Amino acid sequence: PTHVSPQDYKGQKLAEQIFQGIILVSAVIGFIYGYITEQFGWTVYIVMAGFALSCLLTLPPWPMYRRNPLKWLPVQDLGTEEKKPADRKPKRHAKS
Repeated sequence: PTHVSPQDYKGQKLAEQIFQGIILVSAVIGFIYGYITEQFGWTVYIVMAGFALSCLLTLPPWPMYRRNPLKWLPVQDLGTEEKKPADRKPKRHAKS
């Protein structure tokens, strides 16, 4: 069976860049708008809206984050070469 990763490494990087970009832009816009209107509440609302938008765009595993699937190693069958429990060396415990 193949493992389908929700995101690949490049997708994770893209999601992080989108998230940070939206947060930064919304913070700047929120600060400027709040400064002009002299209402700090608008700054908070705009930053919260930016956070909600960034969560919507980056948390679900959208197809744009899965364009570079990870290459997994094939499963190795150990077969009969497994060590029997009697073949193991006894563990030495430190004296306390």
